[in-house]
Amino acid sequence: MTETKSLDRLRELPMGLGDFPWASRRWFDDLFRDSAWHQMIKIEEFTQGDSLVIRAEIPGVDPDKDIQIEVVEDTLVISAEKAETHEEESGEMRRSEFRYGSLTRSVPIPRGVDESKISATYKDGVLEVRMVTPTGMKGDGSHRVAIKRA
Repeated sequence: MTETKSLDRLRELPMGLGDFPWASRRWFDDLFRDSAWHQMIKIEEFTQGDSLVIRAEIPGVDPDKDIQIEVVEDTLVISAEKAETHEEESGEMRRSEFRYGSLTRSVPIPRGVDESKISATYKDGVLEVRMVTPTGMKGDGSHRVAIKRA
């Protein structure tokens, strides 16, 4: 299909999306190329002894400044900010790209988790949050969890 026919098809998009000068196949491909930036945080959840363990895959971030963990009511909320810069040079050509985005994942946790006994570690791109299974204690509804480097 020629570039002209591709542009004609894009002009047929709803809401006039095809009228913009950037409406080309390259723009469309670039939109979906970096799909890892458009996904939510992947998790693994299991019990180990008397603890509930939640592991979250968040590579390429600094846990000291880019990750935030909170307990809001009966939900563990993990938020992360990702930023990446890439530069390459080839002869006289210089290309620079940057990407950034926010990732968030909410995980229901059992009612009555003792928020003071929640710990978090970060190692090799994996955040691990451990909490003692409920003892009947009820928190004040919101609590922030500190992250330690493993």
